[in-house]
Amino acid sequence: MKVAGAPITWGVSELPGWGYRMPPERVLTEMASLGLEATELGPPGYLPAGPGELRALLDRHRLRLVAGFLATVLHDGGRSPGEEIDRQAALLAAGGASVLVLAAAFPGDTYDPGASLGPDEWVRLVERLEEAGGIARRHGLELAFHPHAGTAVASAHHVERLLQTSQVGLCLDTGHLFLGGVDPAALARWVGGRVRHVHIKDVSAAIAQRLHRGEASYAQAVHDGLYTPLGAGDLDLEAVLSRLRETGYDGWFVLEQDTALTSEPAPDAGPVASARQSLDYFRRITGGRWSRR
Repeated sequence: MKVAGAPITWGVSELPGWGYRMPPERVLTEMASLGLEATELGPPGYLPAGPGELRALLDRHRLRLVAGFLATVLHDGGRSPGEEIDRQAALLAAGGASVLVLAAAFPGDTYDPGASLGPDEWVRLVERLEEAGGIARRHGLELAFHPHAGTAVASAHHVERLLQTSQVGLCLDTGHLFLGGVDPAALARWVGGRVRHVHIKDVSAAIAQRLHRGEASYAQAVHDGLYTPLGAGDLDLEAVLSRLRETGYDGWFVLEQDTALTSEPAPDAGPVASARQSLDYFRRITGGRWSRR
């Protein structure tokens, strides 16, 4: 099993005003100190946009790039996301990644629930995903679509509709699927070979209920501990891994615990401590069958 980290575990989000951003040098140093061998790209501008500089930075920390997440508006006929997707795909390919992870954002700077798409908007979204798949392939990448809280594809109904109306591969994010009312293990069994990438999270069901009742925004729920270290939440992650093994999934598992920070953590504290707890749990439930350098 191939295990990677992600800057969002260290509080680095694409949303403006999310919180304090730890510098890349510390984040990558801490990833490598845990024995992780790879990372996702993080939001635009966080890691260098020049391929040579990006590779040099990752090589210095003995990390490789495996994927990158982009949330962009796909359903709006007045927008053309192709250039943005192409730019992200080009950087990922130049950095050595293999997967472009794409979410169907609503306009704005939050992941709070938006309006539902109309029939024409759904058609346009699927068409744009087909175009995005072509862009990814031209750069030698696979496209993995990411159902995500506060986007156009967030709920169980949305996921089912997407799977029935498109052939796009999926990024199976255990946390966001759970928030949308989807059993990640059941979905893994159903979609089989369509899973191209995995974000493995754990979730506090109690805080998720507060989010669903409208008692907290998405950002506030994350601040309050919506995502926990693996094994400390309410998801049956062993079942998810079992179903993925049955389907023959051999891609990357990205350990994610979306975090929001207010300041620089003390040495060996904060996100790295939570990431270490997650990695230890992942090793236990997989019998240590994960790739190290």
